[in-house]
Amino acid sequence: MSLTAPLESHPPRHARSSAVRQGAALTGVLALWGLGYWSISPAAEWLTTSVAGLSRHEPLGAAVEFFLFEVPKVLLLLTLVAFVVGVIRSFFTPERTRRVLAGRRETTGSILAALLGVVTPFCSCSAVPLFIGFVTTGVPLGVTFSFLVSAPMVNEVALALLFALFGWRVAALYAGTGLSIAIVAGLVIGRLRLESWVEPWVYGVSAAGPIPADESLRWTQRIAAGREAVREIVSMVWPYVVAGIAVGAGIHGYVPQDFMASFMGRDVWWSVPLAVLIGIPIYSNAAAIVPIVQALLGKGAALGTVLAFMMAVIALSLPEMVILRKVLSVRLIAAFVGVVGTGILLVGYLFNLVL
Repeated sequence: MSLTAPLESHPPRHARSSAVRQGAALTGVLALWGLGYWSISPAAEWLTTSVAGLSRHEPLGAAVEFFLFEVPKVLLLLTLVAFVVGVIRSFFTPERTRRVLAGRRETTGSILAALLGVVTPFCSCSAVPLFIGFVTTGVPLGVTFSFLVSAPMVNEVALALLFALFGWRVAALYAGTGLSIAIVAGLVIGRLRLESWVEPWVYGVSAAGPIPADESLRWTQRIAAGREAVREIVSMVWPYVVAGIAVGAGIHGYVPQDFMASFMGRDVWWSVPLAVLIGIPIYSNAAAIVPIVQALLGKGAALGTVLAFMMAVIALSLPEMVILRKVLSVRLIAAFVGVVGTGILLVGYLFNLVL
């Protein structure tokens, strides 16, 4: 037996040294991230009071400090979340998701689809190809809709930001109710047997060829995927984050403390449907809408009403409905909006009742 044979199973020396360098660099970046994060509050206060000469107790000063504090905080959180998401997503691809869901029973498939929607890459522009790929490879229509609801609504960015800003209870409530809506929506649409409401040309599209085996990636490649996710997600989302925080800053500084409670409070019965109707035409994402949610809650809005607003913005986005019109009839889109919208209304009323 060759004395060198046992060495062949180990990674090359240059690969090991590259991994060590990446690990050291990652540790240093995380240390800088922590230092920057904990410096935000005093920096925002200093810039507001000492540099700009504003009072923190006046509307303009309160709005400016809110903006200067929230922008770097949310962007730093978003950067960290995007990196973790990128690493996690290196284990999940749309092809693997499609393969896992194909041939599943409706109940099991809807639950699994909703869970996979949380960790699978998804955006509005990919709704049509994902829908076609799922349907043409044997994924039931209801299961497909569970995925289409869960993927944008219960995404990692929303959960991480909600956890960081409001704590684990709010994040867990959002995740649990969002997954429940996705599962129930899929089951209802599946039981209604609405396959005939899909545009006929979709079923004429040939399914993709055999799905290749999942590539076994090294951790250096997964870390690289995390860096790429940071570049892609942050570069795409940051303008919406800044705009959302600017709106939140205006609410924080200029809206009277009890104003939101007058029409978004738990005692106003029409607040939840109004919040859903307002949220549907707004085009935004979780990272941009969370600062607005934070400001609304701080001004007396009820948690159930605000969560209903957030869910409507993310899950019933008008641009996504327009994109899905390419593959769904108007009747099926209306059924989808009706089922998901009803679930969101129930969640809003439930939270306002018990919290």
